Amino acid sequence: MTDFDGKVILVTGSATGLGAAIAIGAARRGAKAVILNCTKSLKEAEATAEAVRTAGAETEIAQGDVAEDADCRKIAAVAARYGRIDALVNNAGTTKHAQNHADLDALSKDDFLRLYAVNTVGPFQMIRACRGLLEAAERSSVLMTSSIAAVTGIGSSVAYAASKGALNTMTLSLARALAPKIRVNAICPGFIDTRWFSDAFSQETTQRIRDNVVKTTPLGAASGPEDIADAALFLVSGAARHITGETLLVDAGMHLGFAPMARR
Repeated sequence: MTDFDGKVILVTGSATGLGAAIAIGAARRGAKAVILNCTKSLKEAEATAEAVRTAGAETEIAQGDVAEDADCRKIAAVAARYGRIDALVNNAGTTKHAQNHADLDALSKDDFLRLYAVNTVGPFQMIRACRGLLEAAERSSVLMTSSIAAVTGIGSSVAYAASKGALNTMTLSLARALAPKIRVNAICPGFIDTRWFSDAFSQETTQRIRDNVVKTTPLGAASGPEDIADAALFLVSGAARHITGETLLVDAGMHLGFAPMARR
């Protein structure tokens, strides 16, 4: 596939997991350059950069925390050497695990502020920093990595679900505000089999979560990064040129098991 032929792509939070899969996928589909971003995982980002180069694209690593506006501008400056950005993927995210949503003491004000700073304010700041480069492209798009938590209220914590719900609303606002030059969409993954879970839980707990996902999702699958990356790449490709303001659930049907979504 060559649907990204000559394109310049910037992916935040792309050292590992979904972000890395999107970056490598864009390179395999002909991207000219893929700008990677990480906050601390420089060793992993370098491994992803090598995979991007092997796939045929130029790449640079722009370290920075999207919660910091100055860092967002530095990240955008790395892409500026190409004169434009064809697609910005706001994939960087974080959480605070508090699985018992009834335990209101499990989260502090600072927890909420940190999650909103990265998951909601960060994408806004990245779009603002990159707006001129996005508008310099013939057709450009922004993709938000949201979550099934945003539409069902499940997930690692109340604060996480709330931050992603706000991200979905912001996707609608910015799709209106930035049209017609920039499209803005979001994907809402369910379970993704990455270090997001293995870093937080024991091997046994992670396997139990994985097995439960397989047993309870309609498609009987525990999605990997590449499964979600294909949907993400579609939304930032020319094939989706008439799609904006859309929120796409990519969760192997997980949402079908939740009453609030039954009539969607």
